[in-house]
Amino acid sequence: MHLKTLTLRGFKSFASATTLRFEPGVTCVVGPNGSGKSNVVDALAWVMGEQGAKSLRGGKMEDVIFAGTSGRPPLGRAEVSLTIDNTDGALPIDYTEVTISRTLFRSGGSEYAINGSSCRLLDIQDLLSDSGLGREMHVIVGQGQLDAVLRATPEDRRGFIEEAAGVLKHRKRKEKALRKLDAMQANLTRLTDLTAEIRRQLGPLGKQAEVARRAQGIQADVRDARARLLADDLAQLTASLEQEIADETALRARLEHVEQASTAARRRLADLEAEAAAAAPELSEVTDVWYRLSSVRERLRGTATLAGERLRLLGSAVDEAPGRDPADLEAQAVRARQAEAEIAAEVDVARA
Repeated sequence: MHLKTLTLRGFKSFASATTLRFEPGVTCVVGPNGSGKSNVVDALAWVMGEQGAKSLRGGKMEDVIFAGTSGRPPLGRAEVSLTIDNTDGALPIDYTEVTISRTLFRSGGSEYAINGSSCRLLDIQDLLSDSGLGREMHVIVGQGQLDAVLRATPEDRRGFIEEAAGVLKHRKRKEKALRKLDAMQANLTRLTDLTAEIRRQLGPLGKQAEVARRAQGIQADVRDARARLLADDLAQLTASLEQEIADETALRARLEHVEQASTAARRRLADLEAEAAAAAPELSEVTDVWYRLSSVRERLRGTATLAGERLRLLGSAVDEAPGRDPADLEAQAVRARQAEAEIAAEVDVARA
């Protein structure tokens, strides 16, 4: 197993995508001060999960993103990809090449990936720790760390040796297991308390359950009674509905009969109106005839009155003047009869 390539994009001084290829054996990176040699080592530590900004010679984690120059604007993210040759199967994964990637955005979000698949930081640490790699396995010795190792006490050196030997991984697993056991113990204690509390409440709960069962029975009886009442109401309403339907049918039949009678009456009225309109001229003529008859009647009355008056006068004249000529009286009588005959003829004509 050895490192094959290291690709940096936007990491510290590597603004453009830069790929460093490594061969088996010793690889040296040389250059003047400020050329970025330490940035390569920082990129290796960062891609393997380094979380301390001070270990990367920065004040905060966003400092690893290219900050820009006078001729180039700053970038929004930093990305480092490390490819490891796993032909010998040192890494517990079924790939001959393993590429570990880490991306940090200026907004603060970060992403990890193994062979292009998103993963967690813990997955990367577990994968590397099984092979002796990792940010805490002392595979990267930076400036100042050699002096710390040389001046370390025997206990500190033992810690360095255990970490380099991979004991740290098992120690963390042990601590994790102990934390789980403590949490489990707390859960067990809580479960015991809950069990005791539940047992204490079993008596009242039993009584409540009995009351609940009785309540359920009462509720069932109430539901049955309501169902029977509703059925009775339904039967009554159905009978009432049928009666209403029958009454409505009778009313509809009567309404139809009345409408037919009304239609016939309208037709009769229309016929009568037509007959009245046709008889209007005749009515006018009859009215005229009536007025003429009334006039003739008045004339007859006047003639009769005149005749009576004349007769009375004639009687008086005969009594008063016995010496009047009978021939004149006879002539007056003849003229009165003629007038009466003419009036009678007019009456007959008017009647016709």
